[in-house]
Amino acid sequence: MVRLTADLIWKSPHFFNAIKERELDLRGNKIPVIENLGATEDQFDTIDLSDNEIVKLENLPYLNRLGTLLINNNRITRINPNIGEFLPKLHTLVLTNNRLVNLVEIDPLASLPKLQFLSLLDNNITKKPNYRLYVIHKLKSLRVLDFKKVKTKERLEAKNLFASKEVEEEAKKVSSPVEVLKVPEVAEEKQTPKVVAPTPEQIIAIKAAIVNSQTLEEVARLEKALKSGQLPADFQSLDEEAGTDSVKEKDEEMIEKAEADGESNEAEEQGNTEPAPMEQE
Repeated sequence: MVRLTADLIWKSPHFFNAIKERELDLRGNKIPVIENLGATEDQFDTIDLSDNEIVKLENLPYLNRLGTLLINNNRITRINPNIGEFLPKLHTLVLTNNRLVNLVEIDPLASLPKLQFLSLLDNNITKKPNYRLYVIHKLKSLRVLDFKKVKTKERLEAKNLFASKEVEEEAKKVSSPVEVLKVPEVAEEKQTPKVVAPTPEQIIAIKAAIVNSQTLEEVARLEKALKSGQLPADFQSLDEEAGTDSVKEKDEEMIEKAEADGESNEAEEQGNTEPAPMEQE
């Protein structure tokens, strides 16, 4: 960041602009605070403070000559309530792309008796309900707002809408911040896929697949799986099929064993049904 010193002011470009006004160019210096503008000795009609990092529009000296202040692309969130006392002839103020949020934050501009041209584009304040009518209501001398001419119809609408103080105060209220809903941790856990570690048999199978791979991409994929300890999807499916086959084999073995047991039991039963030898008398 660069301080706005008297030395910087004296060394900055100054010239007659397109409308023959004497202008001081202080843009793009990363200036965080307005200070030492008294060093200008009120010799300029226009001061350009665009593209800096100014947060507050304050600490201004008495500049009776200044008619245009360009302070777009900064971080303005606050305006000196008594700004009109220091800039009595300011007629043009460009505050495009700053950080003004609530309607009440532009109330200090009502103290500028000559203000006719104002831009508040790309500030969140422009998203407030009845923003334009509120600004027209507060700034009676305004002729152009956001590069659009203020019409007589709009002045009447603003006057009727904010006829009572209650409506004006309601418009100034700060909206409550929107609460961010938190995603349950359980849901996050469900979405996270489980890592399946390979068994010793599967590791041997992966190594064999690496040896038999015909492309470098396949070798790299299998080596990565081997190092990470995560079983590739194709091996998982093979393992499931192998498991199914083993189950089938066990079922068949059990059926065969049951049949064999059945036959032996039948043989025993047949042996038992044979007539017993007659006892000798």
